[in-house]
Formats: sequence, structure tokens, C-alpha cells
Amino acid sequence: MLKTRILSALVMAPPTLAAVYFGEVWFLLLMGLTGGLMGWEWVRLCRERLAGTDWMVPALMALAGVLGGFDPLWVITGLLAATLILWGYQPSGVGRDGGATGSGWVAVGLPYWGIPLVCLAWIRQQGGWETAFWLLAVVWATDIGAYAFGRLIGGPKLAPRLSPKKTWAGLIGGMACALAFGWGVAVLIGTGEGVSPWLVALAPVLAVVAQAGDLMESGIKRRFDVKDSSNIIPGHGGILDRVDGLMAIMPVVALVMALLGGEMGL
Repeated sequence: MLKTRILSALVMAPPTLAAVYFGEVWFLLLMGLTGGLMGWEWVRLCRERLAGTDWMVPALMALAGVLGGFDPLWVITGLLAATLILWGYQPSGVGRDGGATGSGWVAVGLPYWGIPLVCLAWIRQQGGWETAFWLLAVVWATDIGAYAFGRLIGGPKLAPRLSPKKTWAGLIGGMACALAFGWGVAVLIGTGEGVSPWLVALAPVLAVVAQAGDLMESGIKRRFDVKDSSNIIPGHGGILDRVDGLMAIMPVVALVMALLGGEMGL
């Protein structure tokens, strides 16, 4: 399993980083594809198959990924309006229990995943590839650190009802790795004028938020008795399983950038 996870990461990371770095049409294609797959997985997670207007979820998620960086407020407004429309539509016989189970959850998926996706598009647009690379490094370091320290140390569980494998040691290890990698990447891609202490201090805070996002998705999957959001990534599960932590930090980072005038000092 570990070997498969590593191979999948090695295959997926280069094109992802390349699209983020070169931007323009490549980044838009990445965001559109990612958004569409996230929407499709979310509907499947809630009720196994698309029914009625459920096709709107992957379609709107793809559109949000493409347009989010250009006019985020209008895109978010559109997502919220579509959420109200979907909320009022309750098809029967498509839930995991044979009824309409999951209809409200399907609608909630639009703002739950769509708004962070818009934030990511806007962050890349405003902060450039440097900020996006730094965020990816922080989240990936958190995941690696949490996995490694959790396996090596073990100990008390972080939230056994939501994710029985996560430990407090893993959380602390993830925060430490986020701090170290966040500082290292900031030095590598920075302006040469030094790294702002607040930026270094932000990394472990984002690690906690990322882990909270991971736990939230674990809780939702337990609600619907699903192990993975899909199986399209060997060894990893689905797109939602890989980006839950990244999506959780996006609104936080977008707010910080907005308060700082659209940049983070990278």
C-alpha cells in the first residue's frame, strides 16, 4: 500500500506543480478538471449515483475552478444560489437507504468544496506560483509528518470516532514538518530579503486547520459508511481524500491575503 501511494504521488505531483507554475490555460485546465472530479465524487459519496439535477454539482464545481480566480465574489454568489436550488430538489429512491438520503448533503457540497476551490484559484491569481507552491509544501509536509510520526510514536488518539488512526503525536509531527518545510520553501522561492517570522508561524497553524479538514471529511464518510470518496488514485482513494486538508486552509489563507492587500510576502 505504501509503495502504491508513493508511486501515485510521484506520478501526480509533477504535472500538478507544472500547471501551478506555468499558470494561464494549464492552471485553468487543472482547476476545471479537479473541480469536476470533486463534484462527481461528492455526489457519489452522498448517494452512490447522480440523479436529477445532481449533474449541476460537478458542472458548477468545474466552472467555479476555472472562473474563481477572476471574479471570486460573483462565483461564490452563484454557488450559494445554486445551493438553494438544489436544496429544494429531493429526488426519491437514490439514497444509500433507498430513499432521498443525501439530497441536502449534495447541495451543501457546493459551498463546502466550491468556496475553498474559488479561494485557491484567487490565491494563485493574486499570489502567483510562489504562494501556491508554499501552500502545497505546507499541506504535503503536514500529511507526511502526521503519517510518519503517527506510525513511529503512536499514543493517544486524536479523534477516534472520526478517524481511529490519527494520533496527537501525528498532529504535532505534522505541525513540526509544516513549520520546517514552510520555512525551507519560503527561503528557496523568496525574494532574498529574509522570511517573515509571521509567515513561518502561520505554517503550523495551517497544519492544524488541514488536519481538522481531514477529520471533517472522515466524519462525513463515516456518516455515509464510505471508506474512500472514489478509487481513481491508486493507494490514495479519491480526489476529495487528497485535497480535504488543502481545501480546509484555503478560506483562511484567502482571508489573510485579503487583509494583507492580496499578497503573503513571497
